Amino acid sequence: MESYNNKKTLFLAQFSLLLAIEAIVCFTTLGSLPIGPIVATLSHIPVIITAILLGTKAGAAMGFFFGLFSFIVWTFTPPSPIAFVFTPFYSLGQFQGNFWSLMICFVPRILIGVVTGVVYNSLAKRRRVLAHILSGVLGTLVNTFLVLGGIYVFFGPSYASAIGAEYSVLLNLIGMVVLTNGVPEAIIGGFVALAVGMPLRQYVQRTIGVD
Repeated sequence: MESYNNKKTLFLAQFSLLLAIEAIVCFTTLGSLPIGPIVATLSHIPVIITAILLGTKAGAAMGFFFGLFSFIVWTFTPPSPIAFVFTPFYSLGQFQGNFWSLMICFVPRILIGVVTGVVYNSLAKRRRVLAHILSGVLGTLVNTFLVLGGIYVFFGPSYASAIGAEYSVLLNLIGMVVLTNGVPEAIIGGFVALAVGMPLRQYVQRTIGVD
């Protein structure tokens, strides 16, 4: 019983530390990494690491907090006029956020943890290196595709007007975002999952016995 309590306490401490890191990258400029002419976001990284270190459920929980922190930022200190696609409490002229704003803000972020954890657990016993890389890459891409896909499906015309583009070319613009931001972020996710997640995973297995 004492051993169980100690492991639970250590688990909560490690989750809290990762949550603090998530808050830092969401609420400060430390969550942005300039790569040449583009800026990759790092807010998905703590979710990926949590799923690898502490399991799928913990990763999903961290994804929820990622969504919550994003919701807070887009609601109270919106960094751009497209905030209405992430929060129902922001409007831009005739464009107003709604229920789907919450879905875009939360569901893809939660699924980062789910996809990362499932992919990692399915491969880890046979190909550990591949498990880390692929889980980081796919966890990142599911967020990219679901966020951008949700924007296109639920807010396409409004979003196009907000950024001053024709709706007819919006899909092409989204494709460019995937190439210029989504792909670099996925590469970063895979690299960090291997370089950071792998040694930390070995440590966590020794301390709290996560399978």
